[in-house]
Amino acid sequence: MVTGDAGDTPTLTYVAPLVVDHAYRQTVWPGTGPALVDGGPVLLRYWIENGTTASLVSENYSTVPQPQTMSVSDLGTDLYQTLKGQRVGARLLQVTPPGTEPDQAYPAVTVVDVMPTRASGTAVARNAAMPKVTLAADGAPSITPTGKAAPTQLQVQALLRGVGRQVEATDMVTLQYTAFRWDTGESVDSTWERGEPSSFALSDVPALSQGLVEQTTNSQVMVVVPPSYDLGATASQVLAGQTLVFVVDILWSGPVSPGS
Repeated sequence: MVTGDAGDTPTLTYVAPLVVDHAYRQTVWPGTGPALVDGGPVLLRYWIENGTTASLVSENYSTVPQPQTMSVSDLGTDLYQTLKGQRVGARLLQVTPPGTEPDQAYPAVTVVDVMPTRASGTAVARNAAMPKVTLAADGAPSITPTGKAAPTQLQVQALLRGVGRQVEATDMVTLQYTAFRWDTGESVDSTWERGEPSSFALSDVPALSQGLVEQTTNSQVMVVVPPSYDLGATASQVLAGQTLVFVVDILWSGPVSPGS
């Protein structure tokens, strides 16, 4: 039995040791978001126990969600079959027999939460002074430049307003984003093009921190960053000296447990 609320660490109740000779799958609750698409991104929370000893093997509820691709090669046959046909928001239970490798010589009891890979908030009225954003079918953004001079101060505009947790300055975040040149609308950095969301400490990118703090998860936010603002030590030299327009989908934010 699996208990626990959406977004919280699950609790598994069963009598150990489990004897498992075939894979078992159960939908704890179905998702109501977009359907998972073969070859597309999938963002997962997981909790894995050794079914012989009922002990924890691995989890990422205390760290950051895991981005993967909806494919057998990336997920493995068992997890791919568990996720196939599911939607974002689902919580799933998977029980599989012992593997052939020494470190997998136990039945595995796994709970998986399927998280969103794009924002899904309520649309906010557009500020005509900001670039127009157009979304592709998969959620990837493009912009139409304004043709006007770039602002000299950081500008923030919510595009979709989510109802999740408010972002704090000390959070880790998981984002989909594209950075565009203000003047041309050219994409210069994009998680969409790389094929999966990115997770990092928000404090590592001070300019984005200023724009995203107190926004809510599941929101999409435009942050216009003049060149005088700090994009962090790891920013590409390609971005230096540019006014950039970030279109950011906030997929997750939260503190990370010490020692994770």
